[in-house]
Amino acid sequence: MELLIQTIINGLLIGGIYITISAGFTLCFGVLHVIDFAVGEWVMLGAFITFIISTSTHIDPFLLLPLIFVMFFIAGYLLQPTLQRVITKNKSNALLMALAFTFGISVLFKGAALTIWGFNERNLVTILSGKSISLLGINIPSLRLGTFVFAIIITIVFLWFLQKTRFGLAVRAAAERQDVAGLMGIDSNMINKVVYAIYTGLTACSGALIGAIFSINTEMGVRYTIFAFFVVVAGGLGSIEGAIVAGILLGLLNSFISVYIGGQYVFLVLFLFLYLILLAKPKGLLGKGW
Repeated sequence: MELLIQTIINGLLIGGIYITISAGFTLCFGVLHVIDFAVGEWVMLGAFITFIISTSTHIDPFLLLPLIFVMFFIAGYLLQPTLQRVITKNKSNALLMALAFTFGISVLFKGAALTIWGFNERNLVTILSGKSISLLGINIPSLRLGTFVFAIIITIVFLWFLQKTRFGLAVRAAAERQDVAGLMGIDSNMINKVVYAIYTGLTACSGALIGAIFSINTEMGVRYTIFAFFVVVAGGLGSIEGAIVAGILLGLLNSFISVYIGGQYVFLVLFLFLYLILLAKPKGLLGKGW
């Protein structure tokens, strides 16, 4: 029973980080209709940049999250116009062009990371590293609890921004119909740039949180690209609420599979679950969009 409870707790704590990755990824798809193959590389870059800044300045990685968000927000804001030109080119298939472009970005990022940092693994050290708290006889790693709290705070702020601000309302309007939103005076180009920037900022922060728990390397991007696709498809394309539910589900599945079946079977069982979910609900768990 103790092992079961420990597995559930670990799954929930890790699921919070997956929510942060997938919320931005879902927003990007919902507004821009872009499936970004580079999502895992944004995670990887966020983790490595956090590692570099933290080791050189001796600032705790958690305190660097606002800086990491701003840095990658700017990077995404500057990159999005190029992506926009690619997907709106005459006679082009927007979805395929977006896939090809972001796949190229992914290869570029990974190649650059391998050249700079090589294959060696790194570990982020925080003030919570190596500590734990005991709750009803169950030991909970303070680091995992801390990353979960930060991930939930980031997600709550993100949802508040979407639901309670005028710009968030404009984003949701653009997600429904960009042409109609344009007739209402909403600058769709600005919305697209800010949405993509928020997505890259959130994803990089997720990488920093992941790096605080697990060792990081330049090959880690593929794993989190698969996780992001699982959450978005299982939750329902364009559904933020679905991404939250599927993120928690992914964390629990990952934890249970690793403990009771074996870590080498994680992807096999995940795709089996995804198949069953889509068989029962072809649009995903909450596939209604906004």
